[in-house]
Amino acid sequence: MMKKILWMPLFVVLAATMNIAGCASSSTSQSTGQYLDDVVITSKVNAALLGDSGLSSFKIGVGTYNGVVQLSGFVNSDQVKARAGKVAAGVPGVRAVRNDLVVK
Repeated sequence: MMKKILWMPLFVVLAATMNIAGCASSSTSQSTGQYLDDVVITSKVNAALLGDSGLSSFKIGVGTYNGVVQLSGFVNSDQVKARAGKVAAGVPGVRAVRNDLVVK
């Protein structure tokens, strides 16, 4: 029984180390904090686009990765496309905007 007690702290430290290492980011993935920040930015950009009377009628897709927002979908003019990019860029936390909206 004494041997089990001695191994328990080692097991706990090993398990904690593996959990922390699992949250670290790499060049192809995000840390948990970065992911959550991007979710918040995406939500704020969606709200800003829906709150703009000139943009609310369009279905504009929003994705965020490391603070870079990507807009996708279809709009009816270059002015609407530019306006959507400007609104997205004005949201706090947005580092850059990739405006991939297509004018139909």
